Amino acid sequence: MKKQSFPLAKAYTLLEPGPVTLITTSHNGRHNIMTQSWHTMMEFSPPLVGCLISGNNYSFEALLKHRECVINIPTAELARQVVGIGNCSGGKIDKFTEYGLTPLPASKLAPPLIAECYASLECTVKDSRFVNKYNFFVLEVVEAWADKSVKNPRTLHHCGNGKFMIAGEHIRLASRMK
Repeated sequence: MKKQSFPLAKAYTLLEPGPVTLITTSHNGRHNIMTQSWHTMMEFSPPLVGCLISGNNYSFEALLKHRECVINIPTAELARQVVGIGNCSGGKIDKFTEYGLTPLPASKLAPPLIAECYASLECTVKDSRFVNKYNFFVLEVVEAWADKSVKNPRTLHHCGNGKFMIAGEHIRLASRMK
């Protein structure tokens, strides 16, 4: 392989961690949705997710104050809604209404699940020590939901500058992990 220098400001496009998600929060009696893709699994049990949310996002204040959210995982069928949600502020519009999405009550938290997403993770803030410096929240998944009829979800993965790829072919290799 012949490698060439790559712009540091675009390094994230080489290492994008996982599917684009829709984070729901509740604040001042209103539900909100934000598009988010900077997250990583940190632990299996209890399941911990590291999540970067910009302090400029409307959802940041809600998550910081109420310390709970739902991570909803959409499939490619919701691509237009995902991008639209990411390009507007919940401080100005009701994103559920604007993008035709259905809020479902969570079992343990105030923020809702999104009915159209194939999976949802109810989360509480486990650790906020990195928020002031890096806007990085450590979330603990306290309840998980998935549509088991969706066998190989075609999730969206952000590649930067409005480009996305869709999860595709699945392969299975032997594993000794239980």
